[in-house]
Amino acid sequence: MELTLLGTGAPDGLPRHGCPCAACATAVGDEARAATALLIDGALLLDLTPGAAFAAARAGYSLVGVRQVLLSHPHAGPAVEFPAGLPAPGRVPDGRELSLISGHRVRAVALDSPGTGYEVTGPDGTRLLYLPPGGAPSGLAPGPSSGTAEPYDMVVLDVLGRPDALARLRSSGAVGATTDVVAAHLDHTVPPGPEMHRRLATAGARTVPDGKTLIVGEYHEVPDLPRRTLVLGGARSGKSLEAERRLAAFPDVLYVATGGTRDGDREWAARIAAHRDRRPGSWRTAETCDLVPLLAEGGSPLLIDCLALWLTDAMDSVDAWDDEKWAHGGERALHERVARLVAAVRSTERTVVAVSNEVGAGVVPATAAGRRFRDELGRLNAAFAGECEQVLLVVAGQPLPLRG
Repeated sequence: MELTLLGTGAPDGLPRHGCPCAACATAVGDEARAATALLIDGALLLDLTPGAAFAAARAGYSLVGVRQVLLSHPHAGPAVEFPAGLPAPGRVPDGRELSLISGHRVRAVALDSPGTGYEVTGPDGTRLLYLPPGGAPSGLAPGPSSGTAEPYDMVVLDVLGRPDALARLRSSGAVGATTDVVAAHLDHTVPPGPEMHRRLATAGARTVPDGKTLIVGEYHEVPDLPRRTLVLGGARSGKSLEAERRLAAFPDVLYVATGGTRDGDREWAARIAAHRDRRPGSWRTAETCDLVPLLAEGGSPLLIDCLALWLTDAMDSVDAWDDEKWAHGGERALHERVARLVAAVRSTERTVVAVSNEVGAGVVPATAAGRRFRDELGRLNAAFAGECEQVLLVVAGQPLPLRG
């Protein structure tokens, strides 16, 4: 089954007409995107968008052979000049199947928002799932019509707008290790420049230029999430949000909160609540500083937030704030505990994203205890980073790759 992406942008396209934002300003050449529309084997058109005939011609195709036009958006779509000779666009009711004379079978997938998703099975048996902007399958993603639980060969969806949709598909088995995940419906809320492609890669997805033709079921190397990632940043830099984004498209993440609770501290409780509210509902939370057993276990990805609070707890446990106790065994005990954590990171088989504060920058704490904590956190960050495939520094909300 051959798929030509006539457009890969949001309904208003990218750049959006008259918009001066950074994403629109940098959306030139292959990064400029018309509204998403899919042409399948020249016979099936999913979503009729402005300039569809011109877009097909530019890609070297014609719409003359199109036998069916289906709409996915919750409305009739943007106003278009209806190309002569095309069949009238329609919509398949949720759960119903349509067989085309070309040998394709199309089944409508119910969504958790207005609109319709489409599962397309080609004459060769390959399977494609297409979801409209902002859409995710309601409940678990339906399997193929045969009732087997095999993953789709390709999924085209709004990865950056609805990462939870991709997580839901992974959880149900509809997206597997070999599924080609292609991002569409890209608009000016995406990060400009190369960062968009880096963010998609962390979700195991990619995007292609408008007019690109893909073979459904053809092997394509799936972007691989680094198994161990350290996200560094200063206060309110956006480091925790960046760490959460890196796992937003994966189900059943275990969020490890090392800060615990503080009785009577309303401001701290508000911070914890804000973090909890923005996390996907499918994630679980563990409030603990006992990281080594979690790293030794197999299972779902870990998000550890953060190492600075873990270090605070570790220093508390060895009375590191007391100069006398630090000099007589406290330093050695802390370094042994850090070494056990680093060894666990090295040997873990789980996907791990950890957050930590970047320290130093020329400010020297006024107390010996403060300088001790600064020095030990710097050493911990360096040792932890040494075991990670990818290390990021977040500054003003912008992730800067340091490794990987």
